[in-house]
Amino acid sequence: MRAKSLKSIVVTGLVLAVGTPLFAVTHKTKHHSRLSHLRHAAAWKHHGQQQIQQDRAREIQEALIREHYLDGQPTGVWDAKTTQAMRHFQSDQGWQSKVVPDSRALIKLGLGPSHENDLNPALMGEGISSPLKSPEGDPAGLPQR
Repeated sequence: MRAKSLKSIVVTGLVLAVGTPLFAVTHKTKHHSRLSHLRHAAAWKHHGQQQIQQDRAREIQEALIREHYLDGQPTGVWDAKTTQAMRHFQSDQGWQSKVVPDSRALIKLGLGPSHENDLNPALMGEGISSPLKSPEGDPAGLPQR
């Protein structure tokens, strides 16, 4: 009996010293207002490029005109006519057409990323060879399976 009361005194002392029992489990609850949840849910929509710059829009329009998907002169304004032409181009390639411009479409139109500021631009672009392949296309020094 005396051991139980001594044990309860020690536990009570620890509770008073620490503030919470060492064996207690606390549950944290998140209290978010509906508005903060909606702001968080829609936040991903605001990342990345929000609009196409005028020079880039003009380049894309020139490429779409060259490929006969757009008529007229390039204006540099990303309008509904340009969007529709890009959707049609992407659809004809068998790609998705909801997000325009698609990176594959830009590359296909010859408007892929510029490699002029790369550390070793000679390794980028056409005619590159993999370090694992010889110029003939056979694996260089790799054992055959």
